[in-house]
Amino acid sequence: MCSSNSIAEIGHLTSLSPSPSKCLTQLFPSLFLIIGQMAVSSAVLVGLLVVSCAAVAAATRYTVGDGEGWTTGVNYNNWANGKFFRQGDELVFNYQARAHTVTEVSQTNFDSCNGNSPLSNDNGGSTTIRLSYPGMHYFICTIPGHCSSGMKLAVNVNGDPSYSAASSPAAASAVAAAAAGALIKLALF
Repeated sequence: MCSSNSIAEIGHLTSLSPSPSKCLTQLFPSLFLIIGQMAVSSAVLVGLLVVSCAAVAAATRYTVGDGEGWTTGVNYNNWANGKFFRQGDELVFNYQARAHTVTEVSQTNFDSCNGNSPLSNDNGGSTTIRLSYPGMHYFICTIPGHCSSGMKLAVNVNGDPSYSAASSPAAASAVAAAAAGALIKLALF
């Protein structure tokens, strides 16, 4: 039988009868149960983190105009031709700050090069747009004369059943933070 003296002896790594591990099992039966639960919980949290990161990794990042960027003199219809845009993909517009705009508009405003009622607008020099919903997306430059000379882009975004708000980078970071917090709580339990 294990005694309180056995605990002190375990700490000094002396020879005991019964063995130290058997004493630990008898004295702390729930310890091994807790350690097992922590291992299972950790594995589940790591699995959720991996799945959420994989969803983010599955999205494609397109640089609009490739090496030419977002500027005048580029045929954006040709650039978009043959590309398969999905929900969750990103469009990266690279351009000289304040020399151009990336303005998302309705189809009517796209057709007439009218940026007076934008859905979004930026002129910071590098703009990333997440294609978060299926359907047509229309972008123009609102600097006078740019849109009418062809600085406009229309993309058709295909729905992706696996896309959700949880697959965004911000959500992945939130999942990672929650997983880390849960692991810390388990470790302190």
